[in-house]
Amino acid sequence: MAAAPEKVVFLVNPASAGGTTGKRWPEIAHRAAALGLAGDALISEEPGHLAILAADAVREGASLLVAVGGDGSVNEVVNGMAEGGNAELAVIPRGTGWDFVRTYGIPRDLDAAIDIALNGDVREIDLGLVSYRTWAGADGRAYFANVASAGISGAIAQRANEASKALGGKISYYWATLAVFVRWQTGDMRVSVDDEIRGGKMIDVVVANGRYLGGGMMMCPDAEPDDGQLDVLLIGDVTKRDLLFVLPKTYRGRHLPHPRLEILRGQVITVDADEPLPVELDGEQPGTTPARFEVVPGALRLRIPAVG
Repeated sequence: MAAAPEKVVFLVNPASAGGTTGKRWPEIAHRAAALGLAGDALISEEPGHLAILAADAVREGASLLVAVGGDGSVNEVVNGMAEGGNAELAVIPRGTGWDFVRTYGIPRDLDAAIDIALNGDVREIDLGLVSYRTWAGADGRAYFANVASAGISGAIAQRANEASKALGGKISYYWATLAVFVRWQTGDMRVSVDDEIRGGKMIDVVVANGRYLGGGMMMCPDAEPDDGQLDVLLIGDVTKRDLLFVLPKTYRGRHLPHPRLEILRGQVITVDADEPLPVELDGEQPGTTPARFEVVPGALRLRIPAVG
């Protein structure tokens, strides 16, 4: 008996890539169809909408969801997919950061990304599940696919998102890092990574499933998204000199070892501080500490470049 044909649904964020995705979508859809990738298109109308659309698509039997957007778009789609069905995810990158796709070698080139959606291998990767306090003070819960954090990077991501990205994600994030760091008040943080306990002055705790954040910073160069663990980078009380010296090295993954940085690995991570700190999930800022991060092994089926 022949296999049932794939039911493909495109999940499009028209605001991604500075709003050019919406303008270029007819062209992208036409090119995808010409190459053999065709399906219904669901267009996001506001932040958070893609998660609802993705959940609806899975519930209605979609077997392949194609996210057309940036890291935030992928995050929304993953949150819609995570708790139902067995659909696979493909990504046509349309954003400024490209951080999620870097770990897997998914290219920015449109035709190449479409080919992976059609013919790529499937890799079962982990997700992170985070419990946190929403900005309104309620209990929040969400997934992340790439990198989460608690501390200064949430404020940096917000600054970068609010600024113009005309010069690209890398430069926007770099300048946002410098601008936020100058005003950041370093406080004591309490962190547990499985049985390991750490405390003291820190500016950030990065919890990584993928390797990249901030437009190409390889903050956790040894992270493996299918090893059943999360890599945790503790960033201590770094000085301005540390930052200026180390930051350029992060783009090559050469910042470790460093006396004020520590890498741990684990399945459950908790972060707390005397004053609430912003929590960041794949570049989005849904709330604050206290936060609990846990790995969900093999929770996402992702289409990646075929091997061989």
